[in-house]
Amino acid sequence: MSPTDTVLAGLLVLATAVWVGGLVAIMVVARVAARALDPAARVALFRDLGRVYGVVGTAALAVAYAAGGVLLRDRSWGPLLVTTVLVAAALAAVLAVGMVQARRMTRLRRRSLDAGGDPAQVGEVRRGAVRAAALRAAIGVLSLVLLALGVAIAA
Repeated sequence: MSPTDTVLAGLLVLATAVWVGGLVAIMVVARVAARALDPAARVALFRDLGRVYGVVGTAALAVAYAAGGVLLRDRSWGPLLVTTVLVAAALAAVLAVGMVQARRMTRLRRRSLDAGGDPAQVGEVRRGAVRAAALRAAIGVLSLVLLALGVAIAA
């Protein structure tokens, strides 16, 4: 392994740790916030957390993709590499949808709070929350599958 590849491998590991660790940290924060904060405070917390982690997490994922791509430059395109690229693309797509949906949910929750518990608004928030949970689960599963594929490639 060249010195450049060693640096890239280190960046890949660090970026992956930031990405996966961030997902786990957000899950922990969400559970604690649900118990400790009133709805308005939760909306504000996750709006701000989403903005900050959106930058940090997206940058980490971009670094991981770039470093991984360069490290794979001399590999032949077998089924493992093709599957890895497809999962990485799927993760990026689901993440983009999830970010748009998260912004929509912040606005929806704010409107619901302002409406004082209007049943139509509450129902829309509940349906959106189910979609948000499905997107978060997909992001988590795709991230873990991508991590496993990366380990398989490195082995």
